[in-house]
Amino acid sequence: MEADGFVRRRRMTAETTGNDPGVAGASAGAEVRWLGGRFWGVSESIVGTLTPRIGGETELQTVDFNLSAQDAQTEDSEPDYEGLPQGASTSTHMLAGAVAGIMEHCLMFPIDSVKTRMQCLQPDPAARYRNVMDALRRIIATEGLWRPMRGLNATAVGAGPAHALYFASYEKLKKTLSDVIHPGANSHLANGTAGCVATLLHDAIMNPAEVVKQRMQMYNSPYRGVMDCVRAVWHKEGPAAFYRSYTTQLTMNVPFQALHFMTYEYLQELLNPHRQYNPSSHMMSGALAGAIAAAATTPLDVCKTLLNTQESLTLSSLSSGQGPGAGQGPGQGQGKGAHRHISGLAHAFRTVYRLGGLPGFFKGVQARIIYQMPSTAISWSVYEFFKYGITEHQHNKRRTQHLEAEI
Repeated sequence: MEADGFVRRRRMTAETTGNDPGVAGASAGAEVRWLGGRFWGVSESIVGTLTPRIGGETELQTVDFNLSAQDAQTEDSEPDYEGLPQGASTSTHMLAGAVAGIMEHCLMFPIDSVKTRMQCLQPDPAARYRNVMDALRRIIATEGLWRPMRGLNATAVGAGPAHALYFASYEKLKKTLSDVIHPGANSHLANGTAGCVATLLHDAIMNPAEVVKQRMQMYNSPYRGVMDCVRAVWHKEGPAAFYRSYTTQLTMNVPFQALHFMTYEYLQELLNPHRQYNPSSHMMSGALAGAIAAAATTPLDVCKTLLNTQESLTLSSLSSGQGPGAGQGPGQGQGKGAHRHISGLAHAFRTVYRLGGLPGFFKGVQARIIYQMPSTAISWSVYEFFKYGITEHQHNKRRTQHLEAEI
């Protein structure tokens, strides 16, 4: 229902935007204002809606009126932050993860727009940028203040459920596998495996949203809005187009998330060995883990962007035999009809190498790292904050019940 309402509001603001940068900017501004209002309302009530449900999901065991001194001391001690309380079910992880995912993507969306444009293999002359700040300044100056936010609503609708499954499955698998592989201690193998499986679920939901988002982020995007983009892609390229980059996304995100989670957990052991709630350690660990994983997987991200956007200038260059290695690369002799679409990771790799050489695989690496560092820092900080708040609430509730029982 939320998504339906979102789409209806979005369509009201974007029926006639076309390629007019000013109108497109105003349309994107409407998206941001609507999102801001909705998120503010959710954030005000999130704790109030979470905690009563958590308390009611699992009945607390009957309290013994004759508490020993040791039991009383245990109740007064700090809660086990890393192990969520018994009353916190999978829905707790899902809701905390959804909030973290939406905040992560929305706050860093302008940098993500720049990254998409900087990864173009054959950009329009008006869309060639020196660096991230130059790109942002020129986009805002020539296309409007809200243009870097275009496509935000598609990302927000996809990020909520995608990150809900992502964090919930990660936490569940991490605990299960750690108990099997290395009982009572942290296991890097368990962390990496849990991250890989969580990525499969995350990308299955997020991939169509990524296709729509990146096509709307492109320079001179022909789409009036999200639904116009969805209809155009569906009619011209078929439903398979929304998952054309899925295998590439998995090929990128599985090693990305494995490296990300393993680095994060390793840094937490160094910076926060007692695993207490420490916002600075969560931010630092998340930022460094995101930067390392982003840099290592940039070549695959370039291929993913190419598959998602199907850049028209790139397809034209392939058909005319332009680019480095033209006439001797794998595409030699292929007719114009052979390049209607770029499909598959191997085809994308050949195309990137043919048109950009080895440096082409690292186009936009600066923007990708700048995007991922604060993005993962925000994601982990928000997630750990809600995790800690829920744990603290449940601990205080049990302590209060014990005190009442004593009286």
